[in-house]
Parts: sequence; C-alpha cells; structure tokens
Amino acid sequence: MRLVVGLGNPGPEYAHHRHNVGFMAVDEIAQRHRFGPWKKRFQGLITEGQIGPEKIYLLKPQTFMNLSGQSVGEAMRFYKMTPDQVIVLHDELDLPPGKLRAKKGGGHGGHNGLRSIDDHIGKDYWRVRLGIGHPGDKNLVHGWVLSNFAKAEQTWLVPFLDAVVGDFSLMTEGEPEKFQSRVALVTQPPKPAKQSAPKISPVEPR
Repeated sequence: MRLVVGLGNPGPEYAHHRHNVGFMAVDEIAQRHRFGPWKKRFQGLITEGQIGPEKIYLLKPQTFMNLSGQSVGEAMRFYKMTPDQVIVLHDELDLPPGKLRAKKGGGHGGHNGLRSIDDHIGKDYWRVRLGIGHPGDKNLVHGWVLSNFAKAEQTWLVPFLDAVVGDFSLMTEGEPEKFQSRVALVTQPPKPAKQSAPKISPVEPR
C-alpha cells in the first residue's frame, strides 16, 4: 500500500503553473489507471485505486503549498502507513525541464511543500523530483514557478508526464532506479542520424 502525493496549489488560477506539476502528474495517474472519484478528506482531495499489485491512495493537499504537510500527515496516520510508504511528486528548479530524479530522504532544497512535509512526517519518504528548469536568476524564481507553462513547453511536458505515468508502477513496486532510467530513456532527445560520407568519384589521370 502506498500514499502518492502530488504537490501544488488549489484553484483554477494555479492549475497550469510550473509549481503545480505534481498535481498534473497525479491527475494523469488517476486517469490512466482509472482510479475512483476524488473525495474531500485530510484537508485535501484523495482517490484510491490499483497500480499493478499495489493498492494506491492519491492525494492532492488543498492547504496551499506551504502547509502541505498537514494533509500528508493526516492521511498517512489514518491509513497507518510509515513515511517510506509515501511518495511525493513535486517540481524541481535544479533539474532541466523533463528530467527526473527519485530518492528517499534528503533535504527540502528550499521547496516549501517539502519543508512542511518534513515538519509533519520526517524526512524518510520518497521524493520524485520533476524538473521544470531554472529562470537563471534567483530573483526571478518566485515569478517563474507561479506562472503557467508556456505553449512551447508542451512539447517536452506532455511526453514527460506520459513517461512518468507509464512507468510509475516501477516506483510503487520499489524499483526507483529502474523507474528513473526508463523515464530518462523515453524522454531523451533522439540522437541525430549518422550521415554517410559523400562518395568521391575517382579522379581520372590526365
């Protein structure tokens, strides 16, 4: 049994923000694996279903990002889970767009959603870091994460989320390294085709 948490801010005005890519991912998981309807519980929205042999609860905290841990802590304790049964999907500035890293534990890296979860359940949960890229200047970070993905970014975002969802059973079954590798394989840019050397006609002696 797993609790899979997507991080984001509630409300339609935030729905397409880069900060909400965790929400986007769990929405795709729920749709692809035909989970039940979302219900209001634990200061969030929750649905349950199956991915492979695993029973999965998907949670979208509705507390706003900075208080996400309240919702996660409530749900984890209700289902009598331990932190290592919790998987959190969240945006990551320090990864290029479309790149992913999965690991257990670690720091929050300034991410307020993770900071709140650390405060409520400790650090021994799984994090799936979904790269959104960095604007290049720390003074631009706030506006960057709280703005919509540009239309041009859909060219990498759509296949990236599709790969995350398509191979997510590897993550829930306890194979994070294989999950990470499979997503990287699917989302890496195609290698340019090798060009054959031009044929040179032999020069006739004069």
